[in-house]
Amino acid sequence: MSFPTHRPRRLRRSEALRGLVRETGLSASSLVYPLFVCPGSGVKDEIRSMPGNFRWSTDLLVEECRQVAGLGVPAVILFGIPEHKDDVGSGAYAADGIVQRAVRAVKSALPDLVVICDVCLDEYTSHGHCGLIVNGEVDNDSTLELLARTAVTQVQAGADIVAPSDMMDGRVGRIRAELDASGFTQTPILAYSAKYASGFYGPFREAADSAPKFGDRKSYQMDPANQREALREIALDIEEGADIIMVKPALAYLDVIAAARREFDVPIAAYQVSGEFSMIEAAARNGWIDRERIIMETLVSIRRAGADIILTYFAKDVARMPRG
Repeated sequence: MSFPTHRPRRLRRSEALRGLVRETGLSASSLVYPLFVCPGSGVKDEIRSMPGNFRWSTDLLVEECRQVAGLGVPAVILFGIPEHKDDVGSGAYAADGIVQRAVRAVKSALPDLVVICDVCLDEYTSHGHCGLIVNGEVDNDSTLELLARTAVTQVQAGADIVAPSDMMDGRVGRIRAELDASGFTQTPILAYSAKYASGFYGPFREAADSAPKFGDRKSYQMDPANQREALREIALDIEEGADIIMVKPALAYLDVIAAARREFDVPIAAYQVSGEFSMIEAAARNGWIDRERIIMETLVSIRRAGADIILTYFAKDVARMPRG
């Protein structure tokens, strides 16, 4: 039996050779670090289900952002835990809301750090849903006005990008119109276009105290069984003015990321969400997996599927890892 002419193993013999022909790269410059901001001062409250992640008061958040920027991570996304919650989520769009105050502080200290703000009501409503409740249901159209107001106050505070995550129909267009009317024509929108009703969000809901007090979010977040619907959602958001689209969660929806990459010529973000993070952390702490190796393998898979930008709680870890 003759030896094969083609031997793919020839290019795997050393790290230098493997690096030379590597198809997919991952660096800190493509990552966004999620952060939680809360009232008070001197607060660094660890999130039980997300070891190594904290609820930060604004003063300490600035120092954390300084460290993030120093590691070469170019962007953070902020989620707020307000002093008070109410039925209409007024803390989301208050000019002196927790996130708005945090944005001012971070941009004052670190003007070159890209600050993204999550645009949603769930962290601010007493009922935990992403919109206004009318006759016992989440009402789409009346919610749009509040989302648009939220985005404007965030940009007025200094946000570089707004990221609507609510999954209300038409919210990208409404936010774009309000930003433009307010003079913020240059502010990009990163739309959570394909956000699935996923079981992977559990630790985040503890972190932000945002679990629904009744029902669930399946009437507005996407059915995990659907891919074609995700492409339709993305197309609608692009048509309404989205500059970047997102698939969330990432790892269980790599096929959706890949399909979006084939279909659309816009930047694609993917969110490696809290449940993905916590499963890796738990398994690593039990000695069942090689933590660093799994972090890189999962993030590279998200990049390989087609994501240009990855939101991940491992951003600082990746930035500290030596490049081979």
